[in-house]
Amino acid sequence: MAMMVPDYALIAEIMLYAYGFEAAREYARKMVGTFKLSSEQLSAQDHYDYGMRAVKSTIDACGLLKRTLGDQLGEDQIVLRALRDVNVPKFLQDDLPLFENIISDLFPTTERPRVDYGNLSAALDEVFKKNNVQGTEWFVVKVVQLLDTLKVRHGMMLVGPTGAGKTTNYRMLQQTMTKLKKDGDAGYE
Repeated sequence: MAMMVPDYALIAEIMLYAYGFEAAREYARKMVGTFKLSSEQLSAQDHYDYGMRAVKSTIDACGLLKRTLGDQLGEDQIVLRALRDVNVPKFLQDDLPLFENIISDLFPTTERPRVDYGNLSAALDEVFKKNNVQGTEWFVVKVVQLLDTLKVRHGMMLVGPTGAGKTTNYRMLQQTMTKLKKDGDAGYE
């Protein structure tokens, strides 16, 4: 008995409609196309996932962004940002330009949304100084990527060689979130 392959685009379309996207069919096809092209063009890594789990995580990120930023961003910008937020943190450095080219081809006229993290940057700087940690641009990006990933994933892993900064990353994020909560910053309670 043969198993049927699920139609990811149809499933994604229905889920996007459920989140209130008006152009759900177009964005579902672009999303699934992004994962298909990524699976063909990016390097083969054990932690890369282009299946339904990745599609669902991206759709969930779309729903979260639509609820929180729907009045500030267009639907195309929301989908583009969700694709980047969910996927960029897991890709190797060599695969990032390829992924950026894929989404540029599929979203050629979409302006890249600027992300406003409010007081997060200032709080991160304070926590870095308090802990004598160099807050390089790369490290700040990694801490913010961890935050974005935690918003859309139920479980995740920090992987890398010894001394790469995994423990420092999550500790800096934890201390920053605690500081923002104590300061009563909206969105961090």
